[in-house]
Amino acid sequence: MTSHPGRGLLHLAAAVDLPGTHEVAAVDLPGTHDAAPYLPLARLAEHGVLDFVTLHDTFAVPGPESLAVLSRLAPHTSRVGLVPTVTTTHAGPCHVRAAVATLDRVSRGRAGWRPAVPACDDEAQLFGCGPAIAPRPPQGHPVVVIDATRPQACDVAARHADVALVAASGPARLGDVRDGLRRRAAELGRDPETLRVLAALRIDLSGGECAAQPGHGGGPLPTEDGPLYRGGPVDLADLIADWHRAGAADGFHLTPLDPRRDLERLVNGTVPLLQHRALFRTFYPGSTLREHLGLDRSVSRFAALAGESS
Repeated sequence: MTSHPGRGLLHLAAAVDLPGTHEVAAVDLPGTHDAAPYLPLARLAEHGVLDFVTLHDTFAVPGPESLAVLSRLAPHTSRVGLVPTVTTTHAGPCHVRAAVATLDRVSRGRAGWRPAVPACDDEAQLFGCGPAIAPRPPQGHPVVVIDATRPQACDVAARHADVALVAASGPARLGDVRDGLRRRAAELGRDPETLRVLAALRIDLSGGECAAQPGHGGGPLPTEDGPLYRGGPVDLADLIADWHRAGAADGFHLTPLDPRRDLERLVNGTVPLLQHRALFRTFYPGSTLREHLGLDRSVSRFAALAGESS
């Protein structure tokens, strides 16, 4: 695997699906520069019937590329989606799309990508109309996941995202952002039902079966790194169910403080509780990431234009 100076801090996240909603869990392995330690985590996420895992990537410290890591994991997993963070800082959009399309092919339609939107003011750099240099991938377009917490990213997410991540410490604020994103998507000519909005939370499940941290009503605390939930798997299941019933989001993006410990407790503790309450699926509905998310295979704009002219 190729290692690039100035790139690293890989972070693996996983998404799970509830009826009408989608949940995501993240696991960090700071300083890990090889793909091998991520494979047990990806397989654990797949065992938990989670939608996808994400691998974050930054130029802050040396390390491997998230695309390279997930491409290595693809042949060793069969259903869980694979979503790397991708930047166009050192590669043009055509080459980025070709690399993501390759991941979609080697994973047989399970790829997505998480563009580093804040590093790019020009949307065309991320989503430009340049010529394709790779065959059309199995999903048509791999799933686009965009962090929409910052106001400047909301319009980009409303226009381009299949999945938008929003950091919020309460369901009321989260619901307002979700409504705004869906409203803006409709204004831009999109069907808002094609946009999934996930609550982004950091989680610490070191409490085992203990109750959520006292003093914040069982909900997440705002921190400089984003909302943090601290408690046990049972309380996390209650929080997910409550926010889901409130219609605050289509799911959750959960980032465990200790990936190996917290992902295991999420998959073997929280997920079975949600399944027991008929709030979470027990098997994958299809084989592609778009099918996991309830999204149609995207149609080529060139094919659509050909159909209009015929």
